[in-house]
Amino acid sequence: MSNDQMKLTTQTSTMDCCGLVTAQKEPVPLKSIEVELEVRDHVATVVSTLNYENKEDQPIEAVFVFPLPGDAAVCHFSAKIGQTQIVAEVKEKQQAHEDYDDALSSGQQAFLLEESEQSPDVFCLSVGSLPPGESASIRLEYVSELAVQADEGLRFCLPAVLNPRYQPQGSEGASVKVTSVPASLVPYTLSFSARVSSPRQISKVESNCSLDPLQYLSTEQTQAAVKLAAGHKFDRDVEVLIYYKDAHQPTAVVEAGQASAKPGTLMGDPVVMLSLYPEFPKSVMSSVVSCGEFVFLLDRSGSMDFATTVDEQQETRIGSARDTLLLLLKSLPMGSYFNIYSFGSSYEHIFPKSVEYSEKTLEEALKKVEKMTADLGGTEILEPLKHIYSQPCIPNQPRQLFVFTDGEVGNTKEVINLVRKNSGSHRCFSFGIGEGASSALINGLAKEGGGHAQFITGTDRMQPKAMQSLRFALQPVVVNISVTWDLPKGVSVTSLSPPITTLFQGQRSLIYAQLTGQSSEAAEGCVTVKYSLADRPSQNQLHFSLKPAEDTGLTVHRLGAQTLIRSLEMEERDDDGKHDEAVKEKVVELSVQSGVSSSFTAFIAVNKGNGEPIQGPLVCRYVETPMANYNFCAMRSSNSLFPVPVGNTTVHSACYSSSFDASFDSCRREVDVSMIKQPPRDPLLQLVSLQKATGCWLLDPALATALGKTSEEVEKTKPSVVNKEVWATILALIWLHALKMDFKEEWELLAMKAVSWLRAQNACVAECVEAGNTLLGCEVQKDVLGL
Repeated sequence: MSNDQMKLTTQTSTMDCCGLVTAQKEPVPLKSIEVELEVRDHVATVVSTLNYENKEDQPIEAVFVFPLPGDAAVCHFSAKIGQTQIVAEVKEKQQAHEDYDDALSSGQQAFLLEESEQSPDVFCLSVGSLPPGESASIRLEYVSELAVQADEGLRFCLPAVLNPRYQPQGSEGASVKVTSVPASLVPYTLSFSARVSSPRQISKVESNCSLDPLQYLSTEQTQAAVKLAAGHKFDRDVEVLIYYKDAHQPTAVVEAGQASAKPGTLMGDPVVMLSLYPEFPKSVMSSVVSCGEFVFLLDRSGSMDFATTVDEQQETRIGSARDTLLLLLKSLPMGSYFNIYSFGSSYEHIFPKSVEYSEKTLEEALKKVEKMTADLGGTEILEPLKHIYSQPCIPNQPRQLFVFTDGEVGNTKEVINLVRKNSGSHRCFSFGIGEGASSALINGLAKEGGGHAQFITGTDRMQPKAMQSLRFALQPVVVNISVTWDLPKGVSVTSLSPPITTLFQGQRSLIYAQLTGQSSEAAEGCVTVKYSLADRPSQNQLHFSLKPAEDTGLTVHRLGAQTLIRSLEMEERDDDGKHDEAVKEKVVELSVQSGVSSSFTAFIAVNKGNGEPIQGPLVCRYVETPMANYNFCAMRSSNSLFPVPVGNTTVHSACYSSSFDASFDSCRREVDVSMIKQPPRDPLLQLVSLQKATGCWLLDPALATALGKTSEEVEKTKPSVVNKEVWATILALIWLHALKMDFKEEWELLAMKAVSWLRAQNACVAECVEAGNTLLGCEVQKDVLGL
């Protein structure tokens, strides 16, 4: 079997008859992908159909490496060849490989679907022995939970982009073989449709891609349908945001067990899914903590020099991260500690250890942040994390870790396992930047680190999402969390979810549990979540009916099984990195029983047909996976060049290997930086950059410029009853409230710090506010400013 990688190119002479072909003028076997999304409340069921056709004169094996959401539970895999339908079964991975190889060697058709051992959001599909002229349709189904966004929307993401993952030298396992091409050269098409239903009204559905108009299917607007507009370019993930009216309501769904499964097993018993939104006392939430050790870890690998979108005018990822760091640093409370790490093939830190937050340390840090570029090569995040965790924690200063990365790493499980082992000493807040960021890495860091995950794609601004996470970090830490159940006599509960270790105001917590025993349909259960917040004991309760819901199929069972499988997989290796065979066997048993994929199992289907072997030598074909179009240099497979326009110039990239980020550093030097238009400094960031660590502003020419005034105008209108710093700070606050209310979530924390500083001055502010309104042409009331 040939393992030569397929290299895509356009041949002018053959375009009319063959379309896109390989470098050897061989047609690409994957022709189209059809995706159907069904969303019920906050759970998504996705059915993807991949259509293959072999136009060659010999049998082929088509290999397609593609991304899926990191929390997806793959639960069905089948193939249709002509009128023959073959449903795959889940087997232990080594056994599945042996069955697949045996089938190919005997001339039979076989289909193999497996999850990467390094990252659960990368899958490999092998379509074996597709005869000449034959077509095959592969059906893949998975279920997943939709994440809640800062604006209360539910986010579904169909990863259409799979960026090459940087595999550090010496890391465990072999890297997944990814054959990538620029999005404009992807030889297959994508169609996407979605149906949404909920007990609550659907307010709107938005996307980063062009959608056909939303169609409501019921007068109550509780059901709707939408389609992806024709002509998707594969230059971005397909992101859909769904908004319900009164979305933050606790719910419970009980699903009946599978009739054919044995009672007492996971699939034979009912499973309940609880969706909880804890509400904390307002008196506690009105205050923020004034302490903490804040460690910021910034990706400076070569890929961070890409634009945040495919628009050439957009700021680069590293530029957006620098601006976000400015906001975060200005918003830190006095009395806290901080440090900034950055990483690529190596790592750096601004201070040898975390330092106390002051004007001197803030100024030193900002000068170095301003000079940070994406010049550190690859994406080796493991070593800086080890160094951070090796530093002793500061007494009475809870450690909060903020990680900013485009998520292009190959050792995802290794990184997440390190965070999990150190979860008792910190909280981790993660940010996935750009198209193709690994959802498994970003979500895994936050989940295992007891923090919150954010994704910045398309035209998203990084700053508001980062500030929301900082507000979470500044919330009082919730401790002593426990979950208790009150169920009818004869009914017992087995939790499928790991213990809840983190609660945030307004953020959903999901609990899956197996219910064993008999109860009447009218019976009810109750779950109570108890916790302590700011030394106050609190609790939230949810009463629910034990009557199984209708038409849910086995969705809840599969999500519960996937939750348990992921938890067990994290436990599968001990502290020395050795495999725990007993845990592995349990994962395999659970995966086979539930029909949900795992890192130790695979889906295998063999078409024995009429028993006649397929004739001819078998040739391997790797199907290209799209990567985003970037402004600087494109990745390339093997030795095939893909020129990419930058302005009016075509740039040829360096060869991609597992160290793409490192080779990108040399590639980026070929681009004349003067060709790239740098966006002007945002006026809000300009004003923020002038604020002092204490929260005040100085009355100087830079402030006057930021306010759109001359130094003379600002100084001559200052009331005589206050000093220059008080006057400057009040002017800045008026400007923020009058002109930047749309960005309040970005500056709210630093404005609170400014107000606290003003109150400590015991100054007469009423006259200042009136004079400031007159100068700036605003009408902001003193109480609006919080004074």
